[in-house]
Amino acid sequence: MRPSSRFIQLLFTIVTLVGLTAGARSADPGDPAQFSSSISDQKPGAILFYNLYSSSVTTPRVHDTRVNITNTWSLLGIFVHLFFVDGETCGVADAYICLTRNQTASFLASDLDPGVTGFLIAVTTNSTGCPLGLNFLIGDAYVKLPTGHAANLAAEAVAAQFIIFDDCDPNSVTATLFFDQAGIGDCYNQLPRVLAVDNIPSRADGNDTLLVVNRIGGDLTTGASPLQAVFGILYDDAENAASFTFTTNRCQLITSISDSFPRTAPRFDKLVPSGHSGWMKIWAGAENVAILGSVINFNPNAGTERNAYNGGHNLHKLRLNGFGAGTSAAPNITIPVFPSSCF
Repeated sequence: MRPSSRFIQLLFTIVTLVGLTAGARSADPGDPAQFSSSISDQKPGAILFYNLYSSSVTTPRVHDTRVNITNTWSLLGIFVHLFFVDGETCGVADAYICLTRNQTASFLASDLDPGVTGFLIAVTTNSTGCPLGLNFLIGDAYVKLPTGHAANLAAEAVAAQFIIFDDCDPNSVTATLFFDQAGIGDCYNQLPRVLAVDNIPSRADGNDTLLVVNRIGGDLTTGASPLQAVFGILYDDAENAASFTFTTNRCQLITSISDSFPRTAPRFDKLVPSGHSGWMKIWAGAENVAILGSVINFNPNAGTERNAYNGGHNLHKLRLNGFGAGTSAAPNITIPVFPSSCF
């Protein structure tokens, strides 16, 4: 017989109060990651953000994404509500995946959401669809694009600062998740407002650096929020700086760094000529806008030239958003609440 949702929530609460908030499971050595620590792709969390997924309907052999997700908890299974955000239209498709204890699972974007490029949000819930503060999810995504860009991008994890989500019950139809460490109530870790690309090699040396920036926000029952206004500064390796702005109604920016983007004076190829490199920082224009992103470099000469490399990583986070602003002003997303079909 399947245990009731009330029983599962009670068990979660007892287990957490006994050992999880204090710090450790006796089966594992060392100190656990602190739930209050900042968003990171190197810790477990209750929400995962996968910065990029993409696939082709006709040629998945060269254009696809393998998404991996793991429940690191050895006591119970976890319900995970997945939200596939189309980066161009900001439309959202969703599905559930349920992981037993210590289980890992993988799926291809071409099987679940073919022909779409965007980002993925995974939220830990109970069986009725309400958020739960179980900080045990880790994940990553192997992305390969027809342009030759390919990388393994770790999922960005945020931890819940609660156990049971108070503002949700079996009669709820939505739940709003706030990302504000200093907020009162059901909050998650803060999200970034300022991001950085630490090194951008010259295009004159065969490099094509793909930049991905995602807006995290909106009502996922109707659609994610667009990026809108973004400001940035591009630096060369001699500390010279050129600022730029752009505005988009997409919720994901995905573009190569070149003379066409960002629009700087001088243009990128003059600022970063052959044998040189630069770096960039970008931030959202509005105070309550949170952004995440990744960068992937492709160089066709990687197999023959010593200074040519391929690969990617998530963008560095220079400043966070929401701290001290109060929960109502913090970045947030609203998710639909309905029962899982698994377990």
